[in-house]
Amino acid sequence: MNSYSLVTILFFLSSGLFLGWSLGANDAANVFGTAVTTKMLKFKTAAIIASIFVIIGAVSGGKGTSSTLEKLGSVNALGGAFIVAFAAAISVYLMTNISIPVSTSQSIVGAIIGWNFFVGLKTDLTVVTKIVMSWIASPILAAIFSIIFFLGIRKLLHNSNIHLIRKDFYTRIGLIVVGAFGAYSLGANNIANVMGVFTETIPLENISLFNVFIIDSKQQLFFIGAMAISTGILTYSKNVMNTVGKKLFKLSPMTALIVVLSSSTVLFLFASRGLKSFLNSYGLPSLPLVPVSSSQAVVGAVLGISIAKKASNLSFKTLGKISLGWVTTPLISALICFIMLFFMQNVFMQKVYSRNIQNRVSINRVEASEYINKGDNYDR
Repeated sequence: MNSYSLVTILFFLSSGLFLGWSLGANDAANVFGTAVTTKMLKFKTAAIIASIFVIIGAVSGGKGTSSTLEKLGSVNALGGAFIVAFAAAISVYLMTNISIPVSTSQSIVGAIIGWNFFVGLKTDLTVVTKIVMSWIASPILAAIFSIIFFLGIRKLLHNSNIHLIRKDFYTRIGLIVVGAFGAYSLGANNIANVMGVFTETIPLENISLFNVFIIDSKQQLFFIGAMAISTGILTYSKNVMNTVGKKLFKLSPMTALIVVLSSSTVLFLFASRGLKSFLNSYGLPSLPLVPVSSSQAVVGAVLGISIAKKASNLSFKTLGKISLGWVTTPLISALICFIMLFFMQNVFMQKVYSRNIQNRVSINRVEASEYINKGDNYDR
């Protein structure tokens, strides 16, 4: 913090804010997208609720998934963090412009791998495998939850005599509640995508509120990133809503509620440190704390609904288009990041990687001694 001016920090942080805005425009809309496209909630109402709970989730539960990204690649120079976030944001923005619901998780992972490749660091394949398997598992789990919730709620409604008007009221309330839960889960799960690469390069002083609550450096950065996500929700999220809520499969208000509940549950499971610790304490298996895509979870939940209803009007063309976006996004992001890092280092003469003793975990004492004697000749 001391080696950079406030203006410089704000400039480099702008790429993270752009990525947060892109996440809000592309991913966060999926939390309430089905509710809006079925006319159960107005867009402004849904966007305000989502914005509030995204911030709460990011600040209170965002640390869980950030540790996984740090294991994938520890970006330790402000110039490098700027490029990684900017490359991911451009990738998401390009996909958003053609109305494909892609993942900031995929784009940031691709960008980090591009950074690893540029600076000559090995990418931990174990971490990559864990992340990719989570990407595959999240839509499958969402589909399973969706089928279970659909069959359960359908049976409940069949055995009860709820008036149509009351049913409509309950559905709206349910959409608001599960949407708020989904926004919270999204903030907790995906904020690491937005601000995770800056946590090593922008250490902030802890803030004490009433000598009771301590807001540390990460939480402050997560709050800033969550504000950017909220802005994206409010300003540029309707196109992706239409793709998921209308073009892939026609949803009723009740099935829209189930889709939101299913996808939100998946995001929560991959973000909750408390749940993971609880399961581990009893020797039970738990899911890894990995940033996954709300878009993938929503698509998986929609597919689950179509399977449960044995529907034939699923748009495989739209599904193929979305799947292609999932596959190409990390590749595009990695390529963009590599190219931009080259220009940042060689044209703008900014450091994109700093190798110091604290970050060189693998060196031994002899190498450390030589490193000190020669000086920091490893900066790039």
